[in-house]
Amino acid sequence: MASQEMRLERDSMGELEVPANAYYGANSRRAELNFPISKLRFGRSFVKAIAQIKQSAAVVNLELGALDEEIASAIIVSAQRVIDGEFDEEFIVDIFQTGSGTSTNMNANEVISNVAIEALGGELGSRTPVHPNDHVNKGQSSNDVIPTSIHLAAAGAIQDNLLPALKELEDSLRAKSEEFWGVVKTGRTHLQDATPIRLGQEFLGYTGQLELAGARARTALAELSVLALGGTAVGTGIGMHPEFSSRVIVRLRELTGLDLSETTNHFQAQSTLDAVVAASGQLKSIAVGLLKIANDLRWLGSGPRAGIGEITLPEVQPGSSIMPGKVNPVIAESVAMVSAQVIGNDTTIAIAGQSGNFELNVMMPVAAHNLLESIDLLSTSAVNFAHQCVNGLEATGKGPEMVMQGLAIGTVLAPIIGYDAAAGIAHEASVSGENIREVALRMTDLTEEQLDEILEPLSMTEPKA
Repeated sequence: MASQEMRLERDSMGELEVPANAYYGANSRRAELNFPISKLRFGRSFVKAIAQIKQSAAVVNLELGALDEEIASAIIVSAQRVIDGEFDEEFIVDIFQTGSGTSTNMNANEVISNVAIEALGGELGSRTPVHPNDHVNKGQSSNDVIPTSIHLAAAGAIQDNLLPALKELEDSLRAKSEEFWGVVKTGRTHLQDATPIRLGQEFLGYTGQLELAGARARTALAELSVLALGGTAVGTGIGMHPEFSSRVIVRLRELTGLDLSETTNHFQAQSTLDAVVAASGQLKSIAVGLLKIANDLRWLGSGPRAGIGEITLPEVQPGSSIMPGKVNPVIAESVAMVSAQVIGNDTTIAIAGQSGNFELNVMMPVAAHNLLESIDLLSTSAVNFAHQCVNGLEATGKGPEMVMQGLAIGTVLAPIIGYDAAAGIAHEASVSGENIREVALRMTDLTEEQLDEILEPLSMTEPKA
């Protein structure tokens, strides 16, 4: 096999060979060699976000007279090509790298610089006429660019993907709540029979969980919309024009449609990941809610003959390689696994968040990766849950059939005959195998007509005046 053609580059540490056709440079190549840890790389949303920052910085630096027009214009055009996804494969740095994300910031600087150099007729890797540090990174530091990129990417993903996905699942659950409103069944507490409930009321509870999930996502969005840009190295803004960060953020606001603002405390914004930790906590809460719903649907659809079997889930694939005809609740199971991953990601983010040593957090890349993965997983899983499972749910007759066999319906007798007497009837029914009505007819003075009225299941599902 022929060896790869290389070019020789020089950076602040000396000379290094880089693949001849690569748009990344020596700094990125050093990071690639230093961190052969995993196959994990920053994805589309993060690459887009950091390129949006670089493009907006070039626009503002041109306005401020800090860059000449030819160089600024070349950066703006090159950054747009990165924003559009033309050079994603050039972002080669592992997630497990320098804790500040400096290697990824330089990866972006070098790619945009080299794309601009090529457009201007220069030689890849020459660092002229567009320099990755002096021009693309002007007014910035990795220490404020990377946390800003994390917030920008995550806020965009929540706004564009997660919130619509949660709303779609909420709408699907609400539609099922309305469809199932007339279906009465036995409620369950402690996995034991409880008083009757409408199947639609159970689904109204799930709908409420999704309403709150949306509110939690919006809370996370608000925290992430506050940006660290402007602090440069340690929060003091050294090496930056006083108007640079505020102008860049105005442009990012126009570019993304997000309600972005600059932090009022750059020292906090760069030395902590508190907003990321808080946002991840909201995502964990959403995941826990989805896990509860997914497990409920699995149990309600269990059987179909030897389980609860009060609903049927859509049959989407064969469930066994050995048992013909078996169908499993695979969509709900996938939601449960997504929830587990998001909960695990939150633990990693919490550990990363406490690694803010003095003026800089040093676990930003892994926190970014996990936060963005959680948003992506919840977004795609919620939509798939709605499409492949919830929309196709059907109620069976098993729930209504079992209502009168439940012992907890004797609860409505307590205000009439007293708690102890009602408990005695329930105990007798559990021993004899009779239902509550049969035992009450034998052990009380209540008539058949009175018992029919008192024990009417649907009347037990609504609050009394």
